[in-house]
Amino acid sequence: MTTSKPTAKPTAKPASKPASKPASKTAAIPDPTQTLTPNLRLDGERLWSALMTMAEIGPGVAGGNNRQTATDADGEARRLLQRWGEAAGLSQSVDRVGNMFLRREGAEPGLPPVYVGSHLDTQPTGGRYDGVLGVLAALEIIRTLDDLELRTRHPIVLVNWTNEEGGRFAPAMMGSGVFAGVHDLDWAYDQRDLDGLRFGDELARIGWRGEEPVGGRPIAAYFELHIEQGPILEAEGAPIGVVTHGQGVSWTEVTLTGSASHAGTTPMHLRQDAGLGLARAIELANRIARPRAPRAVGTVGRAALAPNSPNVIPEQAVFTVDLRSPDEAILSEMEAELRAGLERIAADLDLALALRPLERIAPVAFDPACIEAVRSAAKRLGYAARDLVSGAGHDAFWLARVAPSAMVMCPCVDGLSHNEAEAITPEWARAGAEVLMHAVLETAEIVA
Repeated sequence: MTTSKPTAKPTAKPASKPASKPASKTAAIPDPTQTLTPNLRLDGERLWSALMTMAEIGPGVAGGNNRQTATDADGEARRLLQRWGEAAGLSQSVDRVGNMFLRREGAEPGLPPVYVGSHLDTQPTGGRYDGVLGVLAALEIIRTLDDLELRTRHPIVLVNWTNEEGGRFAPAMMGSGVFAGVHDLDWAYDQRDLDGLRFGDELARIGWRGEEPVGGRPIAAYFELHIEQGPILEAEGAPIGVVTHGQGVSWTEVTLTGSASHAGTTPMHLRQDAGLGLARAIELANRIARPRAPRAVGTVGRAALAPNSPNVIPEQAVFTVDLRSPDEAILSEMEAELRAGLERIAADLDLALALRPLERIAPVAFDPACIEAVRSAAKRLGYAARDLVSGAGHDAFWLARVAPSAMVMCPCVDGLSHNEAEAITPEWARAGAEVLMHAVLETAEIVA
């Protein structure tokens, strides 16, 4: 297969219904004496059809999706996945935070299942593949096993995690966070959107607040396929990323308060300009991260000035600083430098300073055995692969706290994500899903 950059964005027309044909075009019956061979493939056309069908739910305005958590579109997407699961004979359950679990029984039901999945919710202007690819690749694995009449020792559980994006209800990765014991369920229920609506109430409104207790499920391993959301794989012509680590994340909300006064009559040396403090803080975040690259990044991504008038010196600046590194020592160093630097800025400009931590995720090291299962799968299937550190957060970060976990990544065009123009090719989708399948089946153990 070619891994070069496509000349145009994929423009496959959404199918009116998911394909249900057998996988015989692309999935050959494997050698019964050694089932995990390069001949064990899945139906890439069926996977792509499912992606296009899901994309019809919650369409965006520019070809992507707006399927935010606990909206009617989220509920509709869940029901479609539920119907597909029923057609595949999967038993299904939903926990109190809305996480969906679709189980294919194993030859030894008492063994802990292998979990595989991601999320169906999107950003307000999201793409068709972020998260969704991981869920529907898991479904395609199960359909392929059914087509080939193969059984696994361990059960396999397809999972759709609730509110991974955090676009409507902060924080991100909420459902998996409650599952892993990072967040309290009642606290999650009480998170509100910009209209003041409670997450717990909205989840119940769309009919997806389940009855099962959250967490405590036995898990043999967890695997997640995701688009890279960055440019490395495409640039290097590698269709597979083997994710070894996840970057730690530190989000801080900063408030600098000075004094509002007339922009034309107040001398420069007598100003308490919170806007100038913001400008220096943006430069500070870059100055902290650049010397540590590529092991660190720093961003001021959201900022607001008050009173925000053309002829008034800003009295207040409220902004967020996002620091990330896969190394805990580096992340802690950057946090300390940020605090010290902000204190100097505030003192120099005679501003009051307030800091509010928003999120702190420690760097993640994925399980060596699960990583090796992904590596060996790519090698077996003949796909070029390279190690990656995930710069974005994923549900697998929280799952790694409670179970052996790893991630597979495939390229996306120009590294673009969280954007309606997000695009992948059918070939990339299939390659990622096949590596995911082999890693899952190596762990779940085919028996017939």
